[in-house]
Amino acid sequence: MDDRYDPQVIEAKWQQEWAARRIDRTDTDPKKPKFYALSMFPYPSGNLHMGHVRNYTITDVIARCRRMQGYRVLHPMGWDAFGLPAENAAIERGIHPRVWTQQNIGQMRQELQRLGLSYDWEREVTTCSPDYYRWTQWLFLEFFEAGLAYQKEAAVNWDPVDQTVLANEQVDSEGRSWRSGALVERRLLKQWFLKITAYAEELLNDLEQLTGWPERVKLMQANWIGKSTGAYLEFPVVGSGEKIPVFTTRPDTVYGVTYVVLAPEHPLTLKVTTSRRRKVVEAFIASVQQESELERTAGDRPKRGVATGGKA
Repeated sequence: MDDRYDPQVIEAKWQQEWAARRIDRTDTDPKKPKFYALSMFPYPSGNLHMGHVRNYTITDVIARCRRMQGYRVLHPMGWDAFGLPAENAAIERGIHPRVWTQQNIGQMRQELQRLGLSYDWEREVTTCSPDYYRWTQWLFLEFFEAGLAYQKEAAVNWDPVDQTVLANEQVDSEGRSWRSGALVERRLLKQWFLKITAYAEELLNDLEQLTGWPERVKLMQANWIGKSTGAYLEFPVVGSGEKIPVFTTRPDTVYGVTYVVLAPEHPLTLKVTTSRRRKVVEAFIASVQQESELERTAGDRPKRGVATGGKA
């Protein structure tokens, strides 16, 4: 034997052998214990990078270990294939988003297979395929009929060039869109929400059942759920039938209140603004709308605001 390792020959040979034997296919023997090994599905951008390799190698090691321990392992791969990048790439190239996306999936699937990762490719899913999203649509209707999906207005990051909403992570430190480079605006738009708060208490209580989880991770989850105990108060607006609702964990300090703050996007902000203060308030709102969410919530920045002229 040649003592030199030649991956182009050796790995290709054995990957073909494994594929022919279907050794990564999900075992359906009900006598064996089940194990589900799942990594996040990648967005099909066209090529893998080392972050992909690191992430999927870890899960692959776990999946292989469990198979050797006698588990029937489900280890699938899929593609998080819906999204603005596919639309933008298609516009730039003058091709249909499906064509561009499927080409990228083919390229990345080939690269994953060359890495020798033990996926059950018979369980592959693609989120932009009708045979997948028919179920997400069905789930949404179930949520809607149960009162768990609802619409309301909320402030969002708006890209005026791409004409789309951006996540906070898609806005750079200068308040510009990471794709188009446009200055991001803050807008009030009606959106769909899922009422996850209906399960907050249950989720919080069940954190104690996560045996083996690091305490710091459970604490992060508890903080994310964010339960707090306090009182709901209302401040009547002078000369108006409007009331400003407030939740506080310290109702005993209410008699020390010196002013009430409304967010620039709050529906009452302009309602409580007097005519003499309107131009100043509108100018302030416009300036704040040019800031990113990270800028607005940064803890090291001094608080800013203007008087509305209204009284509570």
